Amino acid sequence: MLVFFRIAQLIRRAPKPIMIMGLPVLVLYRIGVEWLLGIELPWGLQVGAGLRLFHGMGLVINDKTVIGSNVVLRHNTTIGVKETLPFGTRASPTIGDNVDIGANVVIVGPIKVGSGARIGAGAVVVKDVPEGATVVGNPARVVVIDGVDR
Repeated sequence: MLVFFRIAQLIRRAPKPIMIMGLPVLVLYRIGVEWLLGIELPWGLQVGAGLRLFHGMGLVINDKTVIGSNVVLRHNTTIGVKETLPFGTRASPTIGDNVDIGANVVIVGPIKVGSGARIGAGAVVVKDVPEGATVVGNPARVVVIDGVDR
């Protein structure tokens, strides 16, 4: 699935003639990934190297989200827009490098998840997460930062 995602990204960013020739691949990507697999991973999404999906079913990510390198995403996770800002702009999360996101997590709004953070299963994240922090709960709260309990 991720290979297909990267191919769709390459086609989308290619010069217009190549993109037009690759249009059938983009259509297959939409049908195969979004409709059959239930994973909304837009090809325009900015994602670093090493993205890993564990049981990707039910994964929904807004196309304006920025995801760093070596991020782990699990099933039934939503990363997206909380609100529309003035002039039609949308505010999506920015996820740092080496972040581990548990199952059934919701991350919404113009927030930053720091590098090395861990987000526990079922957390609802609506505020920034510091680097190296572990957050759990609804709303998410920091329970550990860099191995030190809070």
